Amino acid sequence: MFAVRFPNPLVLLVGCTLVAAAMTYVVPAGEYDRHDDAATGRSIVVAGTYHHVPAEPVGLFGALVGIPRGIIDAASVIAFVFLVGGAFGVVDRTGALHEGIDWLVRRLGTRGIVAIPIVSLAFATGGVLENMQEEIIALVPALLLLTQRLGFDATTAVLISLGAATVGSAFSPVNPFQVLIAQKVAHLPQASGSGFRTVALLLALALWIAGTMRYAQRTRKSVGVGAPSDAVPSDAAPGDTVPRGRRGGLVIAIVLATFAFFVYGVLRLGWDFDQEAALFFAMGIAAGLVGGLRIAGTADAFIDGFRSMTLAALLIGVARGISVVMKEGHIIDTVVQALAAPLAKLPVGVAALGMMAVQAIIHVPVPSASGEAVLTIPILAPVSDLIGLSRQVTVLTYQYGAGLCELLTPTNGALMAVLAAANVRFEDWLRAATRITLVLAALGAVAIVIAVAVKLS
Repeated sequence: MFAVRFPNPLVLLVGCTLVAAAMTYVVPAGEYDRHDDAATGRSIVVAGTYHHVPAEPVGLFGALVGIPRGIIDAASVIAFVFLVGGAFGVVDRTGALHEGIDWLVRRLGTRGIVAIPIVSLAFATGGVLENMQEEIIALVPALLLLTQRLGFDATTAVLISLGAATVGSAFSPVNPFQVLIAQKVAHLPQASGSGFRTVALLLALALWIAGTMRYAQRTRKSVGVGAPSDAVPSDAAPGDTVPRGRRGGLVIAIVLATFAFFVYGVLRLGWDFDQEAALFFAMGIAAGLVGGLRIAGTADAFIDGFRSMTLAALLIGVARGISVVMKEGHIIDTVVQALAAPLAKLPVGVAALGMMAVQAIIHVPVPSASGEAVLTIPILAPVSDLIGLSRQVTVLTYQYGAGLCELLTPTNGALMAVLAAANVRFEDWLRAATRITLVLAALGAVAIVIAVAVKLS
């Protein structure tokens, strides 16, 4: 499986951009009418208003222009990635992460496999609560250090972090960027159906963690576990102060407090990437000063952190350029219309499973989870009403279809950025993640059939 060797991720994404441009020459141009929705604060399509518009095919130069426009469109995400990366560059320079990992490895001893469910559940919680993905990019160096010390490979680091977070997001009962915004668009009570979703979430996480542990055991290398590593980062400047004991503990406490406030800000204060980036920037400053780096050392560490995030930020912007090109060619709505229209002619159960497949397909050109919700739910909700399918089930099909697709699609900029940061080739990731993702898709399909049977509302 996946004997083919994929190109460099930047080449792959640029190629996808060119394919999107080519599609604008063969796919009929069309659009839905849209209106501004006060409940979601977004522009939402109006069902039944699809109409053809004059074709505006995107040429080669237009496709290339779509790349910087994608970077501009993703500016807030890219700024977030740079500032979070810079902040964790500071934390890494203090040596606190190395000390913490050394402590954890010594405590685990020969039971290193126990780290997989612990770390996976931590990242899955981030996915459940706030759709964690881009935040993981800056944590990759620490994750690689941990997995290397325990004898696991770099793919395991991605499985326990971005993989677990994505599964948590896809099956979450409260994710504000997936289920809650979809329920708003579908005019359903917020967090309704949470009991059903929680059961599916627990099963999904159990399957993902089991699959990850199986992969990790199969690929684990024999290492001397428990020996402390050099707590001084390899890029530390000669004059940097590396904290021991209390200082390192204070830096770790600052990091943990930042994440706690981060979750509060997202869930209670409605924060977006700008506020989140500012919080982590403040964390980096505090960690550097408490960690003894002083102002100059903190600034140098920030710069090194920014530099390490360059490729990741670029991949996110280029991935966004794919949907920019399709929007400029006016073909995204045509794709949605072509996929959604036949569902009204199918039996209820088959239509529900068809919706899940449709959501997965649409997520390739529309890798934004919230963007897909405001695009597809207004179209599929009336279809659900027409065939007697609960709108709650329609939201489930969106969650499972789009959410699980994020694990495999190269248009997911965060996925490609994490893989690049971990130096994991895309085909190696597919080899490790595809089978368990298909198992989770089967779980989602079963959950949808059950939801249809019990008339989940």
